[in-house]
Parts: sequence; structure tokens; C-alpha cells
Amino acid sequence: MNEWHRYVQIIVDEIDACIKNHKDEALTLKSLSHKLGYSEFYISRKFKEISGMQFRDYLRYRRLAFALKQIRDTDEGILEIALDYGFSSNEAFTRAFREAYGVTPSEYRQNPVPVVLRTILKPFDCYLLGIGGSGMGKSAADVKTYFVTIPAHKFLHIRNYESIGYWDFWQKQSLIPGQDCETICGLLDSIKGKLDDAGGSAANSGSGQIMAYINEPTGRICSWGIPLAECYGVRFPLDYNGEIPSQMQLMEVPESEYLVFEHGPFDFEKENSCVEQEIELAMKEFDYEAFGYCLDMTPGRVFYFYHDPERFWKYVRPVRKASVLL
Repeated sequence: MNEWHRYVQIIVDEIDACIKNHKDEALTLKSLSHKLGYSEFYISRKFKEISGMQFRDYLRYRRLAFALKQIRDTDEGILEIALDYGFSSNEAFTRAFREAYGVTPSEYRQNPVPVVLRTILKPFDCYLLGIGGSGMGKSAADVKTYFVTIPAHKFLHIRNYESIGYWDFWQKQSLIPGQDCETICGLLDSIKGKLDDAGGSAANSGSGQIMAYINEPTGRICSWGIPLAECYGVRFPLDYNGEIPSQMQLMEVPESEYLVFEHGPFDFEKENSCVEQEIELAMKEFDYEAFGYCLDMTPGRVFYFYHDPERFWKYVRPVRKASVLL
């Protein structure tokens, strides 16, 4: 089954590349059939089986998602945007946009509230598929450590007080109406101004979406002995005042010092487990006392976790001077 999850990921990536480069001629089952070496019928069936959507529906919604961001972020005319993304007229575009998001393009431009983009697929997610390399980590030499001061900001997120790890988090969230991975990632991807947004694909750190852990008295006790609530969300500047989706919460995070454990780009399919072990070892062996610091375990402190294999894997842990009393 993993083989077809990989193929659907190829299809999803190909669709994005073609939409960005306006290569409509390549956005057909025929071209994908030629690329993958399977019949159009078989590709269509497997795509629906894994994604839950017909290929043609996904393609339409993905074009709408690109158009939505163009409307949100530019002053370009709505008709020009409609034509750029394959719609024959302003009327056809408006009808499809309203069907997908409940508002017209012009209404959305005037008030760009969070909406659920219906195209957030993670068919080849290393964690959810239980893959990611089986090699053993040998040392922490490839992990950089450095202190940073992060300015005060806001964190928009959902949280779970019982989950253990990424896979378990989304399994538990999927049981809560409106908090499944696709819905939450789609909402977050529609919001402008995320601090960590590097323009990458949705549902990973490249699009500004990150995991985090909050020191919460009612959270699950973690391996280092403090109660943590597991979270998923995005960071915003302190002056962010956008609409908060009903299933999320917004918290202010004060300026503070952090210690970063960072590994550079890696092949997640072959090296994920190995990199994880290297970072875990680096965090375990780090001598806080030698630098005059200690881990800040004050209730409410946030620990950030970035996993974007094309750029880095890093943990950002709050710290304080060891001499400062709580």
C-alpha cells in the first residue's frame, strides 16, 4: 500500500507544480498515466481510494485554493485570477468559489476569514505510515545547538492532553468533529501572516504549521517528568488580530530565551529514525549547567517542534538562567 501512497504523493506534487507554472496541458489523467505507467482508470481509482476524492474534484479544489491565496494576497483582478487558474468566466469561478468556501471571491477579499481548504492531503506521511528509516543513530555530531531569544508572539492551535506523539495526536483529534488533520491543516493554510511560513507545502513546517508542547498541569507526564499538552498550530506576530476558528485557541507567548537543537536537511524515508535518535541523544547529553542555563519548566511555557525534511528537524526548548528563581 505504501507504494501507492507514494504515487499519490507524486500526483499531488505534480498538480501543485503544474498549477504554479500554469501548465494546464500536463494536468490530465492521460499525462499522469504516461508518467506512472498505469492506466487512467486505475490511477483514478487508487487516487480516490487513498485521498477520498475524485481526481477531477481534487484538481478543481486545488486550483481554487491557489486562487484563494491570490485573492487574499494581491490586488489582481478577480477575473484575471479566474482565468489564470483555468476557469472560463467570472461567473463560473464565483459559483465554484462559493460552493467550496461559502462566500464569493469579492466577499472573501473584503474579509479574508479562515476557511477550510479541501485539498490538504498527506498521502506519504512518514509518521502516519510508520516509515522513516530503520538505521541506528551513532552520535549527536550532526545536530547544531544554539541559544536564541524569540520575541513575544501569538500561537494559534489545537491541543490534546492525552496524546503521545504525532500519530497518536491526529488519531485522537480525528475523533473530535472539525479537528481532524485535513480540516485543521486546511484552515491554518488559508490564514495569512504566519511567522514560520516559508511558502512550502501545507501540513508541515514549510507552510508555517508546527507541533508544540505546552507545560500544562493537566497534561500527560512526559519522559522528562513534566506535564505536557501536545499541540498543533501556527505562530503569528504579537499584533495579530484575525478571526480565531471556533475549534482553536490563541495564546500569547512572552519573549524568552530558547535552546535550539537542529539537524539539517535529510531523506526522511531513509534517515528519519536515525535523525530522531541523534537529536534525542543531543538533548539528553546537553550540559545546561556548563552554559549557566536550565530547562524552563514553568507552567505555560511552550516547546516547539519543527519537522520539515527538506530544510531541517529542530526542537526549540524554553530555557532560563540557572540563577534566576521561579
